[in-house]
Amino acid sequence: MERKKATSSDVAKRAGVSQATVSMVLNKKYNVSFSKDVIDRVESAARELGYELPKRRRKREGRREKLLVVFCPNLTNPYYVMLLQGIESRATEQGYGLFVCNTQRSLELEERYLKMLPSLNPQGVIYTCNPSRNFMSMLEQISRTIPIAVINNQNEKLDVDAVELDNSKLGRIMAKHLLELGHKKVAYICPPLTARQKQRSKRVEGFLAEFKEAGFDGNVIIKAANEAIDRDVPGIDSEYRIGYDLTKELMRERHDLTAIVGLNDMIAFGILDALYEERYKVPGDISVMGCDNTLFAKMRKVSLTTVEHFVIYKGRDACDIIMKKIKTKNQRYADMEPVSIYHVEYEPRIVARGTTGYPKVK
Repeated sequence: MERKKATSSDVAKRAGVSQATVSMVLNKKYNVSFSKDVIDRVESAARELGYELPKRRRKREGRREKLLVVFCPNLTNPYYVMLLQGIESRATEQGYGLFVCNTQRSLELEERYLKMLPSLNPQGVIYTCNPSRNFMSMLEQISRTIPIAVINNQNEKLDVDAVELDNSKLGRIMAKHLLELGHKKVAYICPPLTARQKQRSKRVEGFLAEFKEAGFDGNVIIKAANEAIDRDVPGIDSEYRIGYDLTKELMRERHDLTAIVGLNDMIAFGILDALYEERYKVPGDISVMGCDNTLFAKMRKVSLTTVEHFVIYKGRDACDIIMKKIKTKNQRYADMEPVSIYHVEYEPRIVARGTTGYPKVK
């Protein structure tokens, strides 16, 4: 005759406790404090009777949470905040949540978050900048099971889906605006121009190329911050301080400049404040411009001339790539899945405001 299966009631009788106590002790969920004697009695009774906890049905068993993981190097730069806005707005429309990994440009943090991906089990991953070359093989392996999209600089070799940005074009349009106004002696202030931060170099290269074609390539001063800055945790004013400190340094060295450009709006704000402290008039004495057309660019006393390149839209585009990959994942039409390169061509535009004008006649 088959032995009757033990129940929690049987365990409770054997241990001399209530069924509620049996449940809490065996599930290790102690709403009240139990003595060691009670715990031992319950566990011994369960072993002796061969009692097994019933397997609970997991909520949404077999279902995958609608989650996207976003890698971001900096949460203090408005550019990345706008990218996140674009990604989040599109993801929300499709019923997805976001898990944002702020890598702070640290290789250790980037690696740690990459290793967390299997446990997070996202349906897609978006990089808002170029991944480190150290982890390219890891990323390519992950991309075989999880769709990945990278918002990267044009011409970067990546074997994952990408929204390409042409930063050299942004540099050219900034230079063209100043040249059209008649500026010939200018400075360009930027964060460290490291191999990993290629988008910065591309923007500078585009700016220099335009001045070279106009015959004034020897008239551009590139003032880049020390590489040590990228090793620090980005502060809310990190890029502002780059603009401020390097402008102070620049004005001690040169007195013939008619315009100073910041790689982005935050650097340009630092440039502006440094010039005001030194009693320069903007744009009367020196013109200033930035890039990205952040919200703050039109909120200051003198609105900043900048470049609009539709950052929020690019975030939405990256999200759309992931949605498309998720939708077609199980609808293969060939033996292998293609890697797509999405060329996003929102034509950048100069937003001419109050900080640029004709150079002062000396």
